[in-house]
Amino acid sequence: MSNGKKNRFKELCLEAKACKACPQLSEKEAVLSFLNGSLTPKVFFIAEAPGRLGADRTRIPFFGDKSGENFQLLLDSVGLKREEIFITNAVLCSPQIPKGKNRRPKATELKNCSYFLKRQIELIEPSIIATLGSVALQALKLISHHDFVLNVHVGKVLQWNGKFLVPLYHPSPQVIISHRSLKQQIEDFQVLKMLLQKAK
Repeated sequence: MSNGKKNRFKELCLEAKACKACPQLSEKEAVLSFLNGSLTPKVFFIAEAPGRLGADRTRIPFFGDKSGENFQLLLDSVGLKREEIFITNAVLCSPQIPKGKNRRPKATELKNCSYFLKRQIELIEPSIIATLGSVALQALKLISHHDFVLNVHVGKVLQWNGKFLVPLYHPSPQVIISHRSLKQQIEDFQVLKMLLQKAK
């Protein structure tokens, strides 16, 4: 990988760190650094936003909370290592309600942060993108329009903006209990394994 790519990514990280576009997130710091993963990833994952107990605390997406543990199980199920992937979020700062619990990002926050998501995709140029949850899938629509819906297109290999796109559910405990079990999510992840084998 070229030093130019590393330097451009470093500049983007600094730009994200300095961003104060969202009033309710202005005290937060964007989770974007070399801790997000490889700049030449096998899979480029997009989730919703950093969790208060996970990435907002550890600075590593999907690390330090139960969602992170579940995500690691899913990666293990298809033989993917952390150093082989890149993980980012539709919104780079951690949205929380006043009492400190995680909240869903607002439409304006998604729109503001779509600039950074677009830049990351352009810089890293992944061939496979996997969205984790409906918010991440929606965020891609702000970059290049699509009509995909999570509960219809989950685990399917789609084409988006010249790339393979695989919509997946978010591995949070709430989603696993109410929408998509861990067993089902493990089955969904097998599509990534199939895609990667084809790419060899």
